[in-house]
Formats: sequence, C-alpha cells, structure tokens
Amino acid sequence: MNQLIEGHKTSSIGFLLLENFSLTCFTQCLDVLVTANLIQPGAIKVHTFSRNDSEVMSDLAIPIRPDTPLTDIRIAALDLMIVCGGLRTPRVVPEALVKLLNKLASMPIALGGLWNGAWYLGKAGLLDGYRCAIHAEQRIALSEFSPNTNVTLDAVVFDRDRLTAASPAGAFQMMMKWLYKALDQNVANAVFDLLDHDQSRFRTSVQVQDGKVSAPLRELITLMECNLEEPLSPDQLAECVQLSRRQVQRLFQEQLGVPPQRYYLELRLKGAQRLIQNSSLTIIDVSIACGFVSTPHFSKCYSSFFGYPPSRERRHEL
Repeated sequence: MNQLIEGHKTSSIGFLLLENFSLTCFTQCLDVLVTANLIQPGAIKVHTFSRNDSEVMSDLAIPIRPDTPLTDIRIAALDLMIVCGGLRTPRVVPEALVKLLNKLASMPIALGGLWNGAWYLGKAGLLDGYRCAIHAEQRIALSEFSPNTNVTLDAVVFDRDRLTAASPAGAFQMMMKWLYKALDQNVANAVFDLLDHDQSRFRTSVQVQDGKVSAPLRELITLMECNLEEPLSPDQLAECVQLSRRQVQRLFQEQLGVPPQRYYLELRLKGAQRLIQNSSLTIIDVSIACGFVSTPHFSKCYSSFFGYPPSRERRHEL
C-alpha cells in the first residue's frame, strides 16, 4: 500500500466502467470510500477509467466521465481495480479488455467485479481456482464457460486477491471488507456505523421477502433451491426441518400465500429459464436439470407459467 505523510495507510482504488454498468453498485462503493475519506482524510484515492477514456453511460442513462487515463503508469499505482458491469452490459469481451485484465493480474493489484464483473474476469481466465459472486442471471453462464471457477450463490465473495459482488448490497459489503483489510480497523468501524443503517434501501426483493419469513421457511426455500434437479418430496422437505407436512403447508400458505408444491415448481421453472437463456443446453437437458420427468410435461408447465414454450425463450450470446 502507498503511505500518507502522517503515517496512515492509503488505498488506491480504480473503477473500470463498462457500458451500461450498474450505477447503484458503483455509488454504493463510492459512498463507503467517500465516507472513509471524511473520517480519515486522504485514506482512499479513487480513480475512474473507461476502456477508451471516453464518457460511459450507466444503466440508469446517467453518463459518467472517467477522471483518469488508462495508462500503464496510472494502473501500476493501484491497489485494487474493480470491473463495473451491469444487467445490459454486453457479454462479448473484446480482446483488448482481456489483455488489459491479464496485464492487471500480472501486477500486485487485486481485482474485483460488480454485478456481472466476474464474467469479464472469468472470460480473461482470471477466476480459475477462485470463488466468486455474480448476478443470478449469469451464474449459469459463468459456471458453464469457466468450469474451474466456484460460482457461488453469495452476494459477495472475498477470495484472496479477487473481490466480487452480485448486487448493490453486496457492493457495500465488498467495500467494507476491503476497508477492514486496507485501513485502520477503527476507521472501518466508523464507516460501517455511519452507513449500515441505510442498507435496507438496497436489499433485493428476495432479501426483503426473506426478512419477512421465519427461519424454518427460509431453510425450506434453501433446500428447494439446492435440489432442483432431483426435487425433494413433501415428506422429505418436512423431515429435513423436523416439521409435519401440514406444518410446512401452513408456513408457505400463511407467509407466502402459495402452497409449497407451487412454490417449488416456480423455482424449477425460473431455474429452467435461466438455463435456457444463459447456457447452450438443449431443452431436453434443461428439463432433466430442473427435475422434470418428461420434456412434454416440462413444456406444458413452462408454457402455462411464462405464456410461451421453452423453444421460444431468448438465448443470450455467450
């Protein structure tokens, strides 16, 4: 790390903004870093970059003009470079970007990714042997493209010199983890105390929903999410949480307004949709992967839920 005159550590962080990057993830990180500088002036140096040094449009149609040219001298001064992606950021990764990321990886610089930033690190071969977080829409695609990467369900992963976050709330947590690593713990504690109360504004709908359900129901939902290919029977689900089938039925009906069988089916269908959109699997393979006994039955359920057959689902370019 670089050193300040007064002996405090300073951390130099760069944000590589890609087209349609998640502005909310980016500003969550900035909020943490600006607050750290308020508490300990000069603790953090922030630099914004774009691939061609020109203005970049965010996902909210707000343009950001980078403040630092992308030169060897500039990037060599960094401690951390974060790739800022977004839901509509193109997945096609130019060779120039791959070369840049590999150049960064050859330096003593930690690499990070926001939203789907892990996709670009993975495409550059920089996540082999690492755990990572990526937005749910692209977990399957990254798992298929980069089989040596441990693609997790977590909102944030801090694995050695790779930091990844899949959501705005994860971006906040990622930056906080970096502060605890890079700065004095008292400074990081002060930042956390000032900002953590605001995080409820940025929870995803799933997290908000989870906050309203009981612990046994959250456990049941997790069991369902982890067993899409071979769905657990109602009796198996009940046994896993040490409840009766009737109690399980009541939990879902009272807290989510749907029977457990319907909730489980919708999870499997949504998982199937992500597989079709984000992988090269055939419809038959997708139906098997999501626990359907036959392709016709899968197509019927899919059409009933989404309003069109799986064969008409849009596939993203890998």
